[in-house]
Amino acid sequence: MRLKDKVIIITGATSGIGKAIAVRAVAEGAKVVIHGIDKVAGQKVVDHLGKNAVLCIADLAKADSPAEIVDCAIKSFGQIDGLVNNAAIIERNNLSQITPEAFAKTITVNLQSALFLIQACYEHLKKSKGAVLNIGSINAYSGESSLLAYSIGKAGLQTMTRNLANAHGTDQVRFNLINPGWILTEREYVDQIKKGLPEKWPEKLGKENIPSGVMSTPEQLASACIYWLGDESRPFTGSVVELEQFSIIGRNPEK
Repeated sequence: MRLKDKVIIITGATSGIGKAIAVRAVAEGAKVVIHGIDKVAGQKVVDHLGKNAVLCIADLAKADSPAEIVDCAIKSFGQIDGLVNNAAIIERNNLSQITPEAFAKTITVNLQSALFLIQACYEHLKKSKGAVLNIGSINAYSGESSLLAYSIGKAGLQTMTRNLANAHGTDQVRFNLINPGWILTEREYVDQIKKGLPEKWPEKLGKENIPSGVMSTPEQLASACIYWLGDESRPFTGSVVELEQFSIIGRNPEK
């Protein structure tokens, strides 16, 4: 029970990576706040996890959402030991397509909300000597041309993580970030079909795309998150960890 009695807020936890982290965290003894905007999907997650989970529906595009989420955690469980900033919107746009409105929406949800949720949690995290885990993306390093705003937001999340770790190490609150590579979530499956890939496309990928022959799963990523949320990783802070089947510096599998 690596997270026994820890209370962890997980944003974007009604599906995909966030849901997988929540399921694994509860299995490791944690109590979790399942944040999202899909009440039906979120309630299914909470029903599955039982008394150690509570649902908080809040729109991260709104300025009052951090306070709502923190209030939910404190009223439900009385403390906050960890925060996982996982929620993100993925809007495809490039230099010719992007608008100020689309850019502002992506940055608000994917970056700004994470900063102010940390701020809202901070006094509670200081009391518990807690941990913040930000879920970034390898897109932070340059990104796809069709994911311009998303990539900029993930780069900002990475810089924010290191800045806060440097500034607040003496508070004994730790800030770390994981940059996942290509993860097979339900949303990713649907998104790739919209882009033109055929049904069951993950089964048809070559080793030039997935060296192991099988795409990485949310559950595999969730297993890695437990280390950074628990006391095993203390005192490490400011770490940026890539979890990808390719090196981020070039893709050159053996022929």
